[in-house]
Amino acid sequence: MLLVVGALWRLGPFERAIPDLVALCAVYLGLAARERLAPSMLAAVVMGYLADLLMGAPRGLLAAGAAVMCLAGHLVQGRLIVRGTLFTMALSASVGLTSGLVLMALRAWAGRLAGPIGSELVTLVLSALFTGAIGPLVFRLCRRVDARFARTQRERDAALEGLIP
Repeated sequence: MLLVVGALWRLGPFERAIPDLVALCAVYLGLAARERLAPSMLAAVVMGYLADLLMGAPRGLLAAGAAVMCLAGHLVQGRLIVRGTLFTMALSASVGLTSGLVLMALRAWAGRLAGPIGSELVTLVLSALFTGAIGPLVFRLCRRVDARFARTQRERDAALEGLIP
């Protein structure tokens, strides 16, 4: 997904504002973590590190952001059922905004802001909107992968319906 979106997004009118697929997948991993968070956190960090390599970000930036988003997803896991297109879009937009703020804070801490703060905030809002728009598709894909590896029919049906235990 990162390769396709990264390659095709540059052709659009908003070159710097790109949907945050890593944060969406990391939040899904955090939401889907049942009792143990460590395997989901490891998968999110590895996915973030691969995104660092593919996108040319400073090493560890997206990996740290993915870890924070996975932890956030796990913290709200018991209070959230991801169902419905509008709710998924709103959740995805808030994930994009939160992830953008976390990444902006990490870049500011490292002294690597790309430009003036106003430009950064406009890019952040556009990225959050694009993340919200593509969120239902990413969550549906994650649910399909989760259902494919489910151990029982009950878990498979729950994953396909959007019920994350």
